[in-house]
This record gives sequence, C-alpha cells and structure tokens, in this order.
Amino acid sequence: MAAPAARAYQSETPERQLVERYLPLVKHTVDRMRIYLPAVLDIEDLYSVGAAGLIAAVRKYNAAQEATFPAFASMHIRGAVHDELRRMDWLPRSARDRARQVTEKLSEIEQRLGRPATEAEACAELGLTAAEYSAVLDEIKPATLLPLDADAFGDESDPLALHEIIADETQAGAADTLDKKEMIALLATQMERLPEVQRKVLALYYFEEMRLAEIAAAFGLTEGRISQIHTQAVLSLGAWLQRAMKPPAY
Repeated sequence: MAAPAARAYQSETPERQLVERYLPLVKHTVDRMRIYLPAVLDIEDLYSVGAAGLIAAVRKYNAAQEATFPAFASMHIRGAVHDELRRMDWLPRSARDRARQVTEKLSEIEQRLGRPATEAEACAELGLTAAEYSAVLDEIKPATLLPLDADAFGDESDPLALHEIIADETQAGAADTLDKKEMIALLATQMERLPEVQRKVLALYYFEEMRLAEIAAAFGLTEGRISQIHTQAVLSLGAWLQRAMKPPAY
C-alpha cells in the first residue's frame, strides 16, 4: 500500500508527468558526476537520491521566476547527491588533507612560474614519480566534487565556504552581478592558461557535455587517465580561485 504522501503525490498528475518526462535527466546528471566518484559507491543508490532531488525541483519550480526547468532540476539533482555524500561522510580526512596539500603546491608553482603547473612540475614539487602522482589524483578526485563547499581562504580556524561568498542570485544587485560576471570572465581566462590537454578535457566535459568514455576515445587514452587529467585541471583552477578570492593582507 502506498504511503499517504506517495498517494497525494501520485494524484497530482501534472507533477507526476513532469517527473516521468525528466527522469532520464537524473541518470544523465548522476552519470556525469561519476568522474569524481570512487568505484565503491553504489550508483543505483545515487540514482534514487537524484530522483528525490528531481521531485523536489518539480515541486519548487516557478516558471515565472526560475531558469529553464532542466537547468533548475539538474541543480536540485546535484544538490541532493551532494547532500547524501556529505551525510555519508564518504571522503576520508586523509584524502581531504592530501587534496589540500596538492592544491597548495600547485598554487606555489603557479605563483613562481606565472602559469598553471604541468603534471611533471607537480610531481617534482611533491617528490613523487608519475605513477605515484597518478595514484594520488585517483585518491583525491572526490575532493573536487564540491567546489562550492571548499574552504575559500584555507584558514582552518575560521573556514569560509565559497557558497557563503557567492551572492544569492535571486537577491543580487547590479554590483554583485558585475562582480560575478568579472569572476566568470577571469576564470575563463585562467582556463585558457591551462596545459592544452587539460584545457581540452575541461572543454569537452563541461561545454560539449561529452561522456568520459567519449573523451577517452577522442584522446586515445583510458577513462582513468582522462579522470586524472580532469582532477589536476580542477585542482589548478581551485588553487587560482582561492588566491583570487583571498582578501589582501594589510
């Protein structure tokens, strides 16, 4: 027998039809997040969590005020999966610490050389072989899943998350909007400074929305290797973003 809440939901035919129409979006969105996820996670469970996010999006969506529904729903699906992963506390502290260490080293290299680091330079800075560095990237790739929840200033005593800095889009004034547009433009410029392969992988994944397997085939590499390249690129951008948003010292 269906629960009362389920029966009430099923009676709302337009909502149910919208959920059924966009249910494939759940799989698409969660599958695209797999580039960050370790193999031990049950993807079917995440599909279920994503479906709950879709239902929440259907109930909250206001066509007069929000963006297109697919974009709105994707945001809620990702948010539901993020919340579940945080609840599971699935990323070991050791991996978080290692990700912070790598990010700091990448930042130091860029400050010294005036450009993003190559993998060879990161290996030298960390004192690792190429194979060891690849293993580290595999270990810490989940740390790149939640960029909006990363410490913006890296101060353990007073952590400040990026989502606390970025203004609520529904209440952004003209100055806030300009600041955000400038940040996006600066980030796009920074992406252009990445090594060519890293830049192309990000472009294909985020802008062309190609699947990991398709990108791997295009480069003649394994999916695991493409994932490592993606991780290095995201960490490099994260290191730059932390410096860009850090208030000047007086």
